[in-house]
Amino acid sequence: MNINWKGIVILFFIAALIIFGLMFGMPLYNVWQQEMRGKAEFSRAEQNRKIKVEEARAEKESATFRAEAEIIRAEGVAKANEIIGGSLKDNKDYLTYLWIQALYDESNSVIYVPTEANLPILEASRMTR
Repeated sequence: MNINWKGIVILFFIAALIIFGLMFGMPLYNVWQQEMRGKAEFSRAEQNRKIKVEEARAEKESATFRAEAEIIRAEGVAKANEIIGGSLKDNKDYLTYLWIQALYDESNSVIYVPTEANLPILEASRMTR
């Protein structure tokens, strides 16, 4: 039997190189892998922070527009009240007409007329019948 010592030595040398490469290469690969994972997590966290900032800006802008709309609406109501108040001022006939119209529209309502002390006469017994 002719043993090829040269081939066995080369095979042993290649196996030793592979084991040596794995011994020093795996820790370096693990460090590189963790570094890449850390960079990915940092990028994700930074992107999430930017999204939250943009959502807050949009909410602030929305609140500003809602506040402006509320101010405009309040100004319109104030002008309408001013116009209505001006038209009702010194217009007793129209106010009397509105009062009579309200009495006509609400037929089931009870009206209390104040006495000389501005206290109404209550008719509690009338409602129980």
